[in-house]
Amino acid sequence: MYVIAYDVGTTGLKSCLFEISKGSPIKLIAGEMGEYDLYILENGGVEQDPAQWWEAMCLTTHAILEKTGVAPEEIRGISFCAQMQAVVLVDEECNPVMNAMSYMDNRSVEQMKKGIQGGIKVEGMNVAKLLRSLQLTGAVSASVKDPVWKYRWVADNDPAAFARVYKWLDVKDFLVAKACGEFAMSRDSAFATLLYDTREGKQGFSRELCDMFDVNMDHLPQIVLSTDRVGGITGKAAAQLGLCEGTPVFSGGGDASLIGVGAGAVRLGDTHVYIGTSGWVTTVTPKQKLDVGSMIASSVGVDPDSFNCFAELETAGKCFEWAKKHIMMDDIELFSETKYNVDIETKQLNAYEYIMRKVADIPPGSNGVMFTPWIHGNRCPFEDPNARGMFFGIGIETTSADMYHAVVEGVCFHLKWQMEAMSKLVKPSDAVRFAGGGAIQDQTCQILANVLNKKIEAVKQPQNTGAVGAAAMIGIGLGEIDSVAAIRDMVEVERSFNPDPGAAKEYDRLFSVFKDLYKSNKQNFKTLHNL
Repeated sequence: MYVIAYDVGTTGLKSCLFEISKGSPIKLIAGEMGEYDLYILENGGVEQDPAQWWEAMCLTTHAILEKTGVAPEEIRGISFCAQMQAVVLVDEECNPVMNAMSYMDNRSVEQMKKGIQGGIKVEGMNVAKLLRSLQLTGAVSASVKDPVWKYRWVADNDPAAFARVYKWLDVKDFLVAKACGEFAMSRDSAFATLLYDTREGKQGFSRELCDMFDVNMDHLPQIVLSTDRVGGITGKAAAQLGLCEGTPVFSGGGDASLIGVGAGAVRLGDTHVYIGTSGWVTTVTPKQKLDVGSMIASSVGVDPDSFNCFAELETAGKCFEWAKKHIMMDDIELFSETKYNVDIETKQLNAYEYIMRKVADIPPGSNGVMFTPWIHGNRCPFEDPNARGMFFGIGIETTSADMYHAVVEGVCFHLKWQMEAMSKLVKPSDAVRFAGGGAIQDQTCQILANVLNKKIEAVKQPQNTGAVGAAAMIGIGLGEIDSVAAIRDMVEVERSFNPDPGAAKEYDRLFSVFKDLYKSNKQNFKTLHNL
Protein backbone atom coordinates (compact mmCIF):
# COMPACT_ATOMS: atom_id res chain seq x y z
CA MET A 1 0.00 0.00 0.00
CA TYR A 2 1.06 3.62 -0.63
CA VAL A 3 1.28 6.23 2.13
CA ILE A 4 2.69 9.76 2.36
CA ALA A 5 4.80 10.87 5.32
CA TYR A 6 5.71 14.52 5.83
CA ASP A 7 9.07 15.24 7.47
CA VAL A 8 8.77 18.81 8.79
CA GLY A 9 12.21 20.21 9.63
CA THR A 10 13.54 23.55 10.78
CA THR A 11 13.90 25.08 7.32
CA GLY A 12 12.18 22.64 5.01
CA LEU A 13 9.43 20.02 4.61
CA LYS A 14 9.97 16.80 2.71
CA SER A 15 7.04 14.81 1.37
CA CYS A 16 7.90 11.12 1.06
CA LEU A 17 5.87 8.48 -0.76
CA PHE A 18 6.37 5.01 0.75
CA GLU A 19 5.22 1.52 -0.07
CA ILE A 20 4.47 -0.64 2.98
CA SER A 21 4.02 -4.37 2.72
CA LYS A 22 3.72 -6.74 5.68
CA GLY A 23 7.06 -8.33 6.57
CA SER A 24 9.08 -6.32 4.02
CA PRO A 25 11.37 -3.29 4.46
CA ILE A 26 9.56 0.05 4.27
CA LYS A 27 10.32 1.24 0.73
CA LEU A 28 10.79 4.89 -0.22
CA ILE A 29 9.36 5.50 -3.69
CA ALA A 30 10.09 9.24 -4.04
CA GLY A 31 10.56 12.44 -2.08
CA GLU A 32 10.05 16.15 -2.76
CA MET A 33 11.46 19.05 -0.74
CA GLY A 34 9.91 22.46 -0.02
CA GLU A 35 11.64 25.24 1.88
CA TYR A 36 10.44 28.03 4.19
CA ASP A 37 11.82 30.85 6.30
CA LEU A 38 13.30 30.90 9.79
CA TYR A 39 13.15 34.36 11.33
CA ILE A 40 15.88 35.19 13.86
CA LEU A 41 14.88 38.21 15.96
CA GLU A 42 17.12 40.55 17.91
CA ASN A 43 15.42 39.80 21.24
CA GLY A 44 16.26 36.08 21.12
CA GLY A 45 13.07 35.17 19.31
CA VAL A 46 13.05 32.56 16.54
CA GLU A 47 9.82 32.38 14.55
CA GLN A 48 8.22 30.71 11.56
CA ASP A 49 5.08 31.33 9.53
CA PRO A 50 2.85 28.22 9.75
CA ALA A 51 1.24 29.17 6.43
CA GLN A 52 4.58 28.43 4.79
CA TRP A 53 4.59 24.90 6.26
CA TRP A 54 1.16 24.25 4.77
CA GLU A 55 2.12 25.76 1.42
CA ALA A 56 5.22 23.55 1.28
CA MET A 57 3.09 20.52 2.18
CA CYS A 58 0.61 21.25 -0.61
CA LEU A 59 3.23 21.99 -3.28
CA THR A 60 5.32 18.90 -2.53
CA THR A 61 2.28 16.61 -2.39
CA HIS A 62 1.24 17.71 -5.88
CA ALA A 63 4.84 17.30 -7.07
CA ILE A 64 5.27 13.80 -5.67
CA LEU A 65 2.04 12.52 -7.22
CA GLU A 66 2.93 14.04 -10.57
CA LYS A 67 6.48 12.67 -10.37
CA THR A 68 5.43 9.09 -9.58
CA GLY A 69 2.11 8.83 -11.40
CA VAL A 70 0.47 7.39 -8.27
CA ALA A 71 -3.21 8.30 -8.20
CA PRO A 72 -4.64 10.19 -5.18
CA GLU A 73 -7.09 7.37 -4.46
CA GLU A 74 -4.15 4.95 -4.03
CA ILE A 75 -2.88 6.86 -0.98
CA ARG A 76 -4.08 4.93 2.09
CA GLY A 77 -3.07 7.53 4.67
CA ILE A 78 -0.85 10.47 5.57
CA SER A 79 1.19 11.15 8.69
CA PHE A 80 3.89 13.43 10.07
CA CYS A 81 7.29 13.65 11.71
CA ALA A 82 8.18 17.17 12.82
CA GLN A 83 10.36 19.46 14.86
CA MET A 84 9.11 19.67 18.45
CA GLN A 85 8.54 22.14 21.29
CA ALA A 86 7.36 24.95 19.05
CA VAL A 87 4.34 26.94 20.21
CA VAL A 88 1.65 27.36 17.54
CA LEU A 89 -1.34 29.29 18.89
CA VAL A 90 -4.45 29.18 16.70
CA ASP A 91 -8.04 30.37 16.67
CA GLU A 92 -11.11 28.16 16.16
CA GLU A 93 -10.56 28.10 12.40
CA CYS A 94 -6.95 26.95 12.86
CA ASN A 95 -5.62 30.37 11.85
CA PRO A 96 -2.40 31.24 13.74
CA VAL A 97 -2.84 34.29 15.96
CA MET A 98 0.87 35.08 15.44
CA ASN A 99 3.96 33.46 13.99
CA ALA A 100 4.94 30.14 15.56
CA MET A 101 7.64 30.32 18.22
CA SER A 102 10.36 27.83 17.26
CA TYR A 103 12.00 25.32 19.59
CA MET A 104 15.07 27.57 19.25
CA ASP A 105 13.27 30.64 20.66
CA ASN A 106 14.94 31.84 23.87
CA ARG A 107 13.31 35.21 24.57
CA SER A 108 11.20 34.04 27.55
CA VAL A 109 13.82 34.75 30.21
CA GLU A 110 11.54 36.85 32.41
CA GLN A 111 8.68 34.36 32.19
CA MET A 112 10.95 31.55 33.34
CA LYS A 113 12.31 33.66 36.22
CA LYS A 114 8.80 34.48 37.38
CA GLY A 115 7.47 30.98 36.78
CA ILE A 116 10.04 28.72 38.43
CA GLN A 117 13.12 30.59 39.66
CA GLY A 118 11.75 32.40 42.73
CA GLY A 119 11.70 31.39 46.40
CA ILE A 120 13.81 28.62 47.93
CA LYS A 121 15.82 27.10 45.10
CA VAL A 122 17.73 23.99 44.13
CA GLU A 123 19.53 23.75 40.78
CA GLY A 124 18.39 27.36 40.28
CA MET A 125 14.67 26.49 40.47
CA ASN A 126 11.91 26.85 43.04
CA VAL A 127 12.23 23.66 45.04
CA ALA A 128 8.48 23.05 45.50
CA LYS A 129 7.67 23.53 41.81
CA LEU A 130 10.70 21.51 40.76
CA LEU A 131 9.83 18.55 42.94
CA ARG A 132 6.15 18.55 42.01
CA SER A 133 6.95 18.75 38.30
CA LEU A 134 9.31 15.81 38.64
CA GLN A 135 6.71 13.79 40.55
CA LEU A 136 4.03 14.35 37.94
CA THR A 137 5.94 14.38 34.65
CA GLY A 138 9.42 12.99 35.30
CA ALA A 139 10.74 16.24 33.84
CA VAL A 140 10.64 19.98 34.50
CA SER A 141 10.46 23.19 32.46
CA ALA A 142 14.05 24.11 33.30
CA SER A 143 15.04 25.72 29.98
CA VAL A 144 14.15 29.17 28.70
CA LYS A 145 13.29 27.38 25.42
CA ASP A 146 10.62 25.18 26.99
CA PRO A 147 7.11 25.72 25.55
CA VAL A 148 5.31 26.88 28.70
CA TRP A 149 7.53 29.97 28.96
CA LYS A 150 6.88 30.84 25.31
CA TYR A 151 3.16 30.47 25.94
CA ARG A 152 3.46 32.82 28.92
CA TRP A 153 5.59 35.24 26.86
CA VAL A 154 2.71 35.69 24.44
CA ALA A 155 0.28 36.26 27.31
CA ASP A 156 2.57 38.93 28.78
CA ASN A 157 3.72 40.64 25.59
CA ASP A 158 0.87 40.29 23.08
CA PRO A 159 -2.41 40.14 25.04
CA ALA A 160 -4.47 40.93 21.93
CA ALA A 161 -3.15 37.84 20.15
CA PHE A 162 -3.42 35.75 23.31
CA ALA A 163 -7.10 36.70 23.67
CA ARG A 164 -7.78 35.04 20.29
CA VAL A 165 -6.18 31.71 21.23
CA TYR A 166 -8.42 28.66 20.93
CA LYS A 167 -5.78 25.90 20.96
CA TRP A 168 -2.07 25.51 21.65
CA LEU A 169 -0.50 23.13 19.11
CA ASP A 170 2.94 21.92 18.05
CA VAL A 171 4.15 21.93 14.44
CA LYS A 172 2.79 18.65 13.14
CA ASP A 173 -0.39 18.97 15.21
CA PHE A 174 -1.09 22.23 13.38
CA LEU A 175 -0.69 20.42 10.04
CA VAL A 176 -2.94 17.58 11.23
CA ALA A 177 -5.61 20.15 12.11
CA LYS A 178 -5.23 21.91 8.75
CA ALA A 179 -5.63 18.58 6.98
CA CYS A 180 -8.59 17.08 8.85
CA GLY A 181 -10.07 19.88 10.98
CA GLU A 182 -9.44 18.10 14.31
CA PHE A 183 -7.32 19.56 17.12
CA ALA A 184 -5.21 16.81 18.68
CA MET A 185 -1.72 16.17 20.07
CA SER A 186 0.07 12.85 20.06
CA ARG A 187 1.36 11.71 23.46
CA ASP A 188 4.93 12.74 22.66
CA SER A 189 3.84 16.24 21.61
CA ALA A 190 1.79 16.52 24.79
CA PHE A 191 4.75 15.40 26.90
CA ALA A 192 6.97 17.98 25.18
CA THR A 193 4.86 20.74 26.76
CA LEU A 194 6.11 19.32 30.11
CA LEU A 195 2.54 19.58 31.41
CA TYR A 196 1.77 15.88 30.81
CA ASP A 197 1.27 13.58 33.79
CA THR A 198 3.20 10.40 33.02
CA ARG A 199 2.19 8.43 36.11
CA GLU A 200 0.55 5.08 35.46
CA GLY A 201 -3.19 5.51 35.11
CA LYS A 202 -2.89 9.32 35.10
CA GLN A 203 -1.69 10.02 31.54
CA GLY A 204 -2.99 13.36 30.36
CA PHE A 205 -2.46 17.06 30.89
CA SER A 206 -2.06 17.89 34.58
CA ARG A 207 -4.50 20.47 35.90
CA GLU A 208 -2.21 21.01 38.87
CA LEU A 209 0.74 21.93 36.65
CA CYS A 210 -1.43 24.10 34.43
CA ASP A 211 -2.58 26.00 37.50
CA MET A 212 0.99 26.21 38.80
CA PHE A 213 2.28 27.75 35.57
CA ASP A 214 -0.86 29.75 34.71
CA VAL A 215 -1.89 27.77 31.64
CA ASN A 216 -5.52 27.75 30.49
CA MET A 217 -6.41 24.06 30.11
CA ASP A 218 -9.07 24.94 27.56
CA HIS A 219 -6.19 25.85 25.22
CA LEU A 220 -4.89 22.25 25.28
CA PRO A 221 -6.18 19.78 22.66
CA GLN A 222 -7.19 16.14 23.01
CA ILE A 223 -4.37 13.60 23.31
CA VAL A 224 -4.09 10.66 20.91
CA LEU A 225 -1.62 7.87 20.07
CA SER A 226 0.86 8.40 17.24
CA THR A 227 -0.79 5.46 15.44
CA ASP A 228 -4.32 6.90 15.80
CA ARG A 229 -6.41 8.06 12.87
CA VAL A 230 -7.33 11.61 13.94
CA GLY A 231 -9.74 12.19 11.06
CA GLY A 232 -10.11 12.28 7.30
CA ILE A 233 -8.82 14.95 4.93
CA THR A 234 -11.49 17.64 4.55
CA GLY A 235 -12.83 18.72 1.20
CA LYS A 236 -11.03 22.06 1.40
CA ALA A 237 -7.71 20.47 2.35
CA ALA A 238 -8.11 17.75 -0.28
CA ALA A 239 -8.47 20.39 -3.00
CA GLN A 240 -5.31 22.14 -1.83
CA LEU A 241 -3.26 18.97 -1.37
CA GLY A 242 -4.42 17.12 -4.46
CA LEU A 243 -5.51 14.13 -2.37
CA CYS A 244 -8.91 12.49 -1.90
CA GLU A 245 -11.39 13.77 0.65
CA GLY A 246 -11.60 11.35 3.57
CA THR A 247 -8.05 10.01 3.23
CA PRO A 248 -7.05 8.98 6.78
CA VAL A 249 -4.85 11.43 8.69
CA PHE A 250 -2.67 9.80 11.35
CA SER A 251 -1.16 11.81 14.18
CA GLY A 252 2.43 10.68 13.77
CA GLY A 253 5.01 12.12 16.13
CA GLY A 254 7.86 14.47 16.78
CA ASP A 255 11.31 14.06 15.30
CA ALA A 256 12.80 13.09 18.66
CA SER A 257 10.39 10.14 18.76
CA LEU A 258 10.20 8.99 15.14
CA ILE A 259 13.78 9.36 13.91
CA GLY A 260 14.83 6.62 16.32
CA VAL A 261 11.90 4.51 15.12
CA GLY A 262 12.92 5.04 11.50
CA ALA A 263 16.49 4.09 12.39
CA GLY A 264 15.27 0.83 13.93
CA ALA A 265 16.39 1.81 17.45
CA VAL A 266 13.10 0.73 19.02
CA ARG A 267 13.88 -1.96 21.58
CA LEU A 268 14.91 -1.50 25.20
CA GLY A 269 18.55 -0.46 25.46
CA ASP A 270 18.86 0.65 21.82
CA THR A 271 20.82 3.91 21.35
CA HIS A 272 20.80 6.18 18.34
CA VAL A 273 22.59 9.41 17.43
CA TYR A 274 21.04 11.99 15.15
CA ILE A 275 22.80 14.78 13.27
CA GLY A 276 20.42 16.96 11.30
CA THR A 277 19.98 20.71 11.82
CA SER A 278 19.99 19.87 15.53
CA GLY A 279 21.37 16.71 17.08
CA TRP A 280 20.87 14.31 19.98
CA VAL A 281 21.68 11.07 21.72
CA THR A 282 18.76 8.83 22.74
CA THR A 283 18.50 5.46 24.51
CA VAL A 284 15.24 3.49 24.86
CA THR A 285 14.51 2.74 28.52
CA PRO A 286 11.64 0.99 30.36
CA LYS A 287 11.41 3.70 33.03
CA GLN A 288 11.81 7.46 33.14
CA LYS A 289 15.30 8.67 33.97
CA LEU A 290 16.21 12.26 34.79
CA ASP A 291 19.30 14.39 35.41
CA VAL A 292 18.16 17.98 36.01
CA GLY A 293 21.71 19.31 36.25
CA SER A 294 22.62 17.89 32.83
CA MET A 295 19.21 18.67 31.29
CA ILE A 296 18.62 15.01 30.38
CA ALA A 297 15.08 13.66 30.64
CA SER A 298 13.17 10.60 29.48
CA SER A 299 10.47 11.60 27.05
CA VAL A 300 7.29 9.81 26.12
CA GLY A 301 7.69 8.26 22.68
CA VAL A 302 5.39 6.51 20.23
CA ASP A 303 5.55 3.20 22.13
CA PRO A 304 3.38 3.31 25.29
CA ASP A 305 5.63 0.67 26.90
CA SER A 306 8.93 2.62 26.88
CA PHE A 307 10.56 6.03 27.20
CA ASN A 308 13.37 7.77 25.33
CA CYS A 309 16.24 8.99 27.51
CA PHE A 310 17.12 12.09 25.53
CA ALA A 311 20.03 14.57 25.36
CA GLU A 312 19.74 17.38 22.78
CA LEU A 313 22.29 19.54 20.94
CA GLU A 314 20.66 22.69 19.53
CA THR A 315 22.94 23.04 16.48
CA ALA A 316 24.71 20.05 14.92
CA GLY A 317 24.35 19.84 11.14
CA LYS A 318 23.64 23.58 11.28
CA CYS A 319 27.32 23.96 12.19
CA PHE A 320 28.30 21.98 9.07
CA GLU A 321 26.09 24.25 6.99
CA TRP A 322 27.59 27.38 8.57
CA ALA A 323 31.14 26.12 7.98
CA LYS A 324 30.37 25.17 4.38
CA LYS A 325 29.06 28.65 3.69
CA HIS A 326 31.60 30.72 5.59
CA ILE A 327 34.80 28.67 5.70
CA MET A 328 34.76 26.54 2.56
CA MET A 329 33.18 29.23 0.37
CA ASP A 330 36.07 29.51 -2.11
CA ASP A 331 36.24 25.74 -2.54
CA ILE A 332 32.49 25.46 -3.04
CA GLU A 333 32.44 28.26 -5.62
CA LEU A 334 35.21 26.52 -7.55
CA PHE A 335 33.40 23.21 -7.19
CA SER A 336 30.11 24.69 -8.38
CA GLU A 337 31.64 26.35 -11.41
CA THR A 338 33.70 23.44 -12.64
CA LYS A 339 32.25 20.16 -11.41
CA TYR A 340 28.46 19.91 -11.52
CA ASN A 341 25.38 21.31 -13.16
CA VAL A 342 22.58 19.66 -11.19
CA ASP A 343 19.53 20.49 -9.12
CA ILE A 344 19.91 22.26 -5.77
CA GLU A 345 19.42 19.25 -3.48
CA THR A 346 21.87 17.02 -5.36
CA LYS A 347 24.35 19.87 -5.62
CA GLN A 348 24.24 20.39 -1.86
CA LEU A 349 24.96 16.72 -1.17
CA ASN A 350 27.79 16.61 -3.70
CA ALA A 351 29.25 19.78 -2.23
CA TYR A 352 29.52 18.07 1.16
CA GLU A 353 31.14 15.05 -0.48
CA TYR A 354 33.64 17.41 -2.11
CA ILE A 355 34.42 19.07 1.22
CA MET A 356 34.94 15.74 2.96
CA ARG A 357 37.42 14.74 0.26
CA LYS A 358 39.27 18.01 0.87
CA VAL A 359 39.60 17.25 4.59
CA ALA A 360 40.26 13.50 4.23
CA ASP A 361 43.93 13.74 5.19
CA ILE A 362 43.42 15.92 8.30
CA PRO A 363 44.48 13.91 11.37
CA PRO A 364 42.46 13.49 14.59
CA GLY A 365 42.61 16.77 16.46
CA SER A 366 42.54 18.88 13.26
CA ASN A 367 46.19 19.91 13.61
CA GLY A 368 45.56 21.55 16.96
CA VAL A 369 42.27 23.31 16.14
CA MET A 370 39.08 22.77 18.15
CA PHE A 371 35.52 24.02 17.54
CA THR A 372 32.58 24.36 19.93
CA PRO A 373 29.17 23.81 18.27
CA TRP A 374 27.06 26.12 20.45
CA ILE A 375 26.25 28.63 17.71
CA HIS A 376 22.75 29.24 19.08
CA GLY A 377 23.30 28.56 22.76
CA ASN A 378 23.14 25.14 24.37
CA ARG A 379 20.71 23.01 26.36
CA CYS A 380 22.50 19.78 27.39
CA PRO A 381 24.59 18.81 29.33
CA PHE A 382 24.53 22.46 30.38
CA GLU A 383 21.80 25.03 29.85
CA ASP A 384 23.28 28.33 28.62
CA PRO A 385 21.60 30.53 25.99
CA ASN A 386 24.73 32.73 26.04
CA ALA A 387 27.14 29.99 24.93
CA ARG A 388 28.50 30.40 21.43
CA GLY A 389 30.66 28.60 18.91
CA MET A 390 34.35 29.34 18.75
CA PHE A 391 37.57 28.09 17.19
CA PHE A 392 40.44 27.43 19.59
CA GLY A 393 44.08 26.89 18.64
CA ILE A 394 44.20 28.64 15.26
CA GLY A 395 47.78 29.24 14.09
CA ILE A 396 49.39 30.88 11.10
CA GLU A 397 49.58 27.48 9.45
CA THR A 398 45.87 26.64 10.00
CA THR A 399 43.89 25.92 6.82
CA SER A 400 40.21 26.01 6.00
CA ALA A 401 40.34 22.21 5.80
CA ASP A 402 41.63 22.06 9.40
CA MET A 403 38.78 24.31 10.50
CA TYR A 404 36.04 22.36 8.73
CA HIS A 405 37.43 19.09 10.11
CA ALA A 406 37.37 20.67 13.58
CA VAL A 407 33.68 21.54 13.13
CA VAL A 408 32.82 17.88 12.49
CA GLU A 409 34.92 16.83 15.49
CA GLY A 410 33.35 19.51 17.68
CA VAL A 411 29.84 18.23 17.03
CA CYS A 412 31.00 14.67 17.74
CA PHE A 413 32.80 15.76 20.93
CA HIS A 414 29.61 17.35 22.20
CA LEU A 415 27.62 14.19 21.45
CA LYS A 416 30.26 12.26 23.42
CA TRP A 417 29.78 14.68 26.33
CA GLN A 418 26.05 14.02 26.21
CA MET A 419 26.56 10.26 26.05
CA GLU A 420 28.93 10.47 29.02
CA ALA A 421 26.25 12.30 31.02
CA MET A 422 23.54 9.86 29.86
CA SER A 423 25.67 6.90 30.96
CA LYS A 424 25.04 7.89 34.58
CA LEU A 425 21.34 7.13 34.01
CA VAL A 426 21.22 4.32 31.46
CA LYS A 427 23.80 2.23 29.62
CA PRO A 428 24.02 3.17 25.93
CA SER A 429 24.15 0.23 23.53
CA ASP A 430 27.52 -1.00 22.26
CA ALA A 431 26.44 -0.49 18.65
CA VAL A 432 24.87 2.92 17.97
CA ARG A 433 22.45 3.59 15.12
CA PHE A 434 23.28 6.81 13.23
CA ALA A 435 20.57 8.83 11.47
CA GLY A 436 20.16 12.22 9.83
CA GLY A 437 21.97 13.99 7.01
CA GLY A 438 25.21 13.85 8.99
CA ALA A 439 25.24 10.07 8.50
CA ILE A 440 25.44 10.29 4.72
CA GLN A 441 29.22 10.84 4.60
CA ASP A 442 31.47 7.91 5.52
CA GLN A 443 34.07 10.21 7.04
CA THR A 444 31.60 11.74 9.47
CA CYS A 445 30.50 8.23 10.49
CA GLN A 446 34.10 7.19 11.09
CA ILE A 447 34.94 10.32 13.09
CA LEU A 448 31.84 9.71 15.24
CA ALA A 449 32.90 6.08 15.78
CA ASN A 450 36.39 7.22 16.78
CA VAL A 451 35.20 9.98 19.12
CA LEU A 452 32.54 7.83 20.84
CA ASN A 453 34.77 4.72 20.68
CA LYS A 454 31.71 2.72 19.65
CA LYS A 455 30.54 0.83 16.58
CA ILE A 456 28.39 3.09 14.39
CA GLU A 457 25.62 1.66 12.21
CA ALA A 458 24.41 3.99 9.46
CA VAL A 459 20.97 3.03 8.24
CA LYS A 460 19.89 3.11 4.62
CA GLN A 461 18.84 6.64 3.55
CA PRO A 462 19.62 8.11 6.99
CA GLN A 463 18.26 11.54 6.04
CA ASN A 464 14.75 10.04 5.71
CA THR A 465 14.46 8.12 8.98
CA GLY A 466 11.90 10.54 10.44
CA ALA A 467 9.66 10.01 7.45
CA VAL A 468 10.18 6.23 7.69
CA GLY A 469 9.03 6.41 11.31
CA ALA A 470 5.94 8.43 10.35
CA ALA A 471 5.10 5.95 7.58
CA ALA A 472 5.41 3.13 10.11
CA MET A 473 2.77 4.82 12.29
CA ILE A 474 0.34 4.54 9.38
CA GLY A 475 1.37 0.92 8.88
CA ILE A 476 0.61 0.08 12.51
CA GLY A 477 -2.62 2.09 12.43
CA LEU A 478 -3.83 0.18 9.38
CA GLY A 479 -2.66 -3.23 10.66
CA GLU A 480 0.10 -3.70 8.09
CA ILE A 481 2.83 -3.61 10.80
CA ASP A 482 2.33 -5.62 13.98
CA SER A 483 4.06 -3.36 16.53
CA VAL A 484 6.71 -0.69 17.12
CA ALA A 485 9.23 -3.40 18.05
CA ALA A 486 8.65 -5.11 14.68
CA ILE A 487 9.98 -2.03 12.87
CA ARG A 488 13.58 -2.95 13.78
CA ASP A 489 13.45 -5.84 11.27
CA MET A 490 12.07 -3.50 8.57
CA VAL A 491 15.03 -1.07 8.69
CA GLU A 492 18.24 -1.90 6.85
CA VAL A 493 21.73 -1.05 8.15
CA GLU A 494 23.70 -0.03 5.08
CA ARG A 495 27.20 0.70 6.49
CA SER A 496 29.03 -0.08 9.74
CA PHE A 497 32.09 1.67 11.20
CA ASN A 498 34.34 0.36 13.96
CA PRO A 499 36.51 2.78 15.94
CA ASP A 500 40.17 3.07 15.06
CA PRO A 501 42.07 2.44 18.33
CA GLY A 502 44.75 5.07 17.67
CA ALA A 503 42.24 7.78 16.75
CA ALA A 504 39.99 6.87 19.68
CA LYS A 505 42.92 7.23 22.08
CA GLU A 506 43.77 10.68 20.68
CA TYR A 507 40.16 11.84 20.97
CA ASP A 508 40.00 10.63 24.57
CA ARG A 509 43.08 12.76 25.27
CA LEU A 510 41.50 15.86 23.71
CA PHE A 511 38.02 15.41 25.20
CA SER A 512 38.89 17.15 28.48
CA VAL A 513 40.13 20.17 26.51
CA PHE A 514 36.80 20.40 24.72
CA LYS A 515 34.81 20.33 27.95
CA ASP A 516 37.12 22.86 29.57
CA LEU A 517 36.48 25.36 26.76
CA TYR A 518 32.99 25.90 28.12
CA LYS A 519 33.95 25.86 31.78
CA SER A 520 36.75 28.39 31.19
CA ASN A 521 34.60 30.72 29.08
CA LYS A 522 31.18 30.59 30.73
CA GLN A 523 31.52 34.11 32.15
CA ASN A 524 33.09 35.39 28.94
CA PHE A 525 30.08 34.16 26.94
CA LYS A 526 27.76 35.99 29.33
CA THR A 527 29.79 39.20 29.11
CA LEU A 528 29.86 39.17 25.31
CA HIS A 529 26.21 38.24 24.92
CA ASN A 530 25.00 40.99 27.23
CA LEU A 531 26.90 43.90 25.70
